[in-house]
Amino acid sequence: MASSSNTLRFILNDEDIALTDLSATETLLDYLRLTKRLRGSKEGCAEGDCGACTVLVGRLGPDGLSYKTINACIAFVGSLHGTHVVTIEHLSPAGGPLHPVQQAMVDFHGSQCGFCTPGIVMSLYGLWMADPKPSVDGIETALQGNLCRCTGYAPIVRAGLAMSSYGAAAADPLVVHREAMKARLVALNDGTTVEIGEGKNRIIVPATVNDLAAIYAANPSATLVSGATDVGLWITKFMRDVGPMIYIGHLEELHSIVETAGMLTLGAGVTYTEARAPIVRHFPELAELWDRIGGGQVRNAGTLGANIANGSPIGDTPPPFIALGAHIILRRGNERREVKLRDFFIAYGKQDRQPGEFVESIKIPYLPDGEKLACYKITKRKDEDISALCGAFRVFINDLGQVGMIRIAFGGMAATPKRALAVEEALLGKPWTAETIEAALPAFAADYQPISDMRASKDYRLLAAQNLLRRFHLETTGAVERLSREVA
Repeated sequence: MASSSNTLRFILNDEDIALTDLSATETLLDYLRLTKRLRGSKEGCAEGDCGACTVLVGRLGPDGLSYKTINACIAFVGSLHGTHVVTIEHLSPAGGPLHPVQQAMVDFHGSQCGFCTPGIVMSLYGLWMADPKPSVDGIETALQGNLCRCTGYAPIVRAGLAMSSYGAAAADPLVVHREAMKARLVALNDGTTVEIGEGKNRIIVPATVNDLAAIYAANPSATLVSGATDVGLWITKFMRDVGPMIYIGHLEELHSIVETAGMLTLGAGVTYTEARAPIVRHFPELAELWDRIGGGQVRNAGTLGANIANGSPIGDTPPPFIALGAHIILRRGNERREVKLRDFFIAYGKQDRQPGEFVESIKIPYLPDGEKLACYKITKRKDEDISALCGAFRVFINDLGQVGMIRIAFGGMAATPKRALAVEEALLGKPWTAETIEAALPAFAADYQPISDMRASKDYRLLAAQNLLRRFHLETTGAVERLSREVA
């Protein structure tokens, strides 16, 4: 076990913060507004949807110090050990001049009531440092997690296109003083495990994965918190009592990405943003799905392991991973076991995970040559919305034109992410034709008994699932392309 400390340390703008007394569930937004009186970050939704609370968090990693936007309303202060938190107040000194991003927003009339403007500025600021001359698509992607009720997005996009004409990103203080900030953060990340508080209010920040394994095995009732894109809502919306809290998002070992000859292995702490490049490289069919998982702030914080471990029936990654035959590695103490992802989900709120056991990594086999894959996310709005249902399809058509292998998995259709075994059986060995598809559609009712809720009715879900199979067939047979040419 690493040595321990009773002090949580991070840097807020240019101030060194050292906390020895902290609520396990205190959000960064509350800390900023109520304790530090930094009120530029706003609370709009308290669930990570609107982006009015957007801040930047800088973390050390294999590639040095990088800054990403997150939602302060669902980020816990306990998760910030060894980081640099940057708020809207840091962009410009009192009395000006305005930061280039701020000035562009003023000149292009990107703000009306102004409530959401600080969050929008921070999202554009993060983009500006990563891509000083972004495209319209890049700006729209960066703003997926920011909602504006009154301005409309056209002037904001114009401000994004013009911001580099007001100043060079290379001259920004976060760039100019990056080496000095890295040195300050290295000093904070001294290899100690942080422990603060007692009982339900206990905060633990393990120094290593081995420390995490030992601590969690000894404290199996604790809540593991990585990006808090789900757990944050347990606090802000449902007022759940989830302490003590073990924060794990900083553990570098859980951010490993290994690409071998036949397998992509992702550490459980890999964020959606970190996973995008290898996922799209090996599974380009998942690119559209990946870019619709939350907004940028959610993708920067949310992790693959937590998306699986929480067992939500509407998680976006389990359906395609199940269709691809993924396995997960579970660890308790020094013991590990490998489980097929499809077998991990037992019932609503229940997974094949023992007390003190956590998801350590996900193993995803590459798609064999000749197989086809697709994943479809159905939502009320295109960007930053929770799935009404999410369907993944994988098929191999043999030389006889028959279904030699078929995997279909859905989220949002049952109490857990689930394979459509009856539909698969109805298709296996049959010709891959429209007639076969139509004959198999009634089997969906045997696989799924969806519910009606605010996102969709049960009838809509069942019909949509059937139509997605029809769509997959049309796309894999080229019928969609032929229809498009005929219409044109």
